[in-house]
Amino acid sequence: MTENKRVAIVTGGSRGIGRAVAERLAADGQAVVIGYAGNETEAKAAVAAIEQAGGSAVAARADVADEAAVRSLFDLAEQTYGGIDVVVNAAGIMILSPLAQANLDDLDRMHRTNIRGTFVVDAEAARRLRSGGAIINFSTSVTRLHLPTYTAYAASKAAVEAISPILAKELRGRDITVNAVAPGPTATALFLDGKSDELIKQIAGQNPMERLGTPEDIAEVVSSLAGRTRWVNGQTIYVNGGAA
Repeated sequence: MTENKRVAIVTGGSRGIGRAVAERLAADGQAVVIGYAGNETEAKAAVAAIEQAGGSAVAARADVADEAAVRSLFDLAEQTYGGIDVVVNAAGIMILSPLAQANLDDLDRMHRTNIRGTFVVDAEAARRLRSGGAIINFSTSVTRLHLPTYTAYAASKAAVEAISPILAKELRGRDITVNAVAPGPTATALFLDGKSDELIKQIAGQNPMERLGTPEDIAEVVSSLAGRTRWVNGQTIYVNGGAA
């Protein structure tokens, strides 16, 4: 590792938006540690893609809501690359249903990953990040769009929007920024699964750009927050083509 190389941890970095973020940060010159929940094959593929493009990456399985697993993930980053500068919390789960038919076990699962996971990862990041670092959490534009069936998911992500600016103030004097990125509808397997072509077209038409976002659109914003952008702090950035 070169002396000035920045090091990023990306949770949920094996697929979807998280993978696009991991690949973009690696292309920016950062060494990347990918945290994944369970699919080792996808995680290895993400590492291979980064290495084939000339970047540096490793991957490790880590439940973001498990303090010991998250500590091990941060240990791996420090042992492999010498320190940590950026943490991107892209891990998350989404289960949709009308509130009246909501399964409380599903609610608990989302809260465990989306809220507790953010707490656990952010706490470790706050203890370990080097000066000049950045923490980037993930919310959702549904906190503004107010779409039916998203009640539980949006509630869990609204908590992330509350966490980020408070942590930014708690890190006063450390030169560490904390922001949240809130994507709109984005063309990932998670979003597209189970939706008809007609529904996808309808959703895509809700923003003035008249298309779905791409994982690369989101990664572009994360790249800026993780690197050259230092005067944006404690904010939620809505990345949705103008839908909200």
